[in-house]
Amino acid sequence: MMITTAVAEEACTRLTASGNPEYPPYLWRDRADPQRLIGANAQMIEFVANELGIEIDLFYSGPWGRTQEEVSAGRIDLIAGAFYTEARSEWMDYLYPEFQGTRTAVWVRADADIDYREWADLKSYQGVTVINNSFGQDFDTFARKELSIMEVGSLGQALNLVAESRVDYLIYEDNPGKAYAEQLNIQNLKLLPVAITSQNLYLTISRLSDCNQDELKEKLSEALLKLQDEELMPLFLERAHAHWREQTRY
Repeated sequence: MMITTAVAEEACTRLTASGNPEYPPYLWRDRADPQRLIGANAQMIEFVANELGIEIDLFYSGPWGRTQEEVSAGRIDLIAGAFYTEARSEWMDYLYPEFQGTRTAVWVRADADIDYREWADLKSYQGVTVINNSFGQDFDTFARKELSIMEVGSLGQALNLVAESRVDYLIYEDNPGKAYAEQLNIQNLKLLPVAITSQNLYLTISRLSDCNQDELKEKLSEALLKLQDEELMPLFLERAHAHWREQTRY
């Protein structure tokens, strides 16, 4: 038993991590090395790894849905940024504190006249979002029961559907949406002023990971607390915005 524990602890000097690869400025695939994920969340992972003195291998593991499947099965240890849902909490543990707050918005054409003040105001419209995304437990439940929202494979596809008036609105976070709209040169969209939800991003660890140990999770949380106390995420986001613009300029 002592030998088995020692081997597990030694193995946990190196962790694997992945995340949503279509999530700028938080996370996206590096054009120079498509198997590498970069962005503000990647900088967060680097900070945490340095604080713990371990190696965290952050890499592209496929579309967001597949990444969640890999973490659920324990084949990847960490997710570098996920919203909380009860369903996800059954197969991964959330590490506190959160490292970033986000705002989910309603995207419409610039000439659209949609008087949106609460979720029910969207009932008579056709929406779109990206498959395998969550925007909070309460909204997800409401949307399944009350709203007509189709799911597509990429954010770029969803933005174009709204821009071309093929759907009325898009549900997605503001920062990633702005980043992709800029890249695709889509200029005829706007954000409605009232948010759908405001959610927190968490670092998570698979419940089936061999490294899901109380001592390691405590150290990870301590690193996240230091990240928060030193207010590093605004700096990481500023760098990531600049890097995204540079990579998508041409």
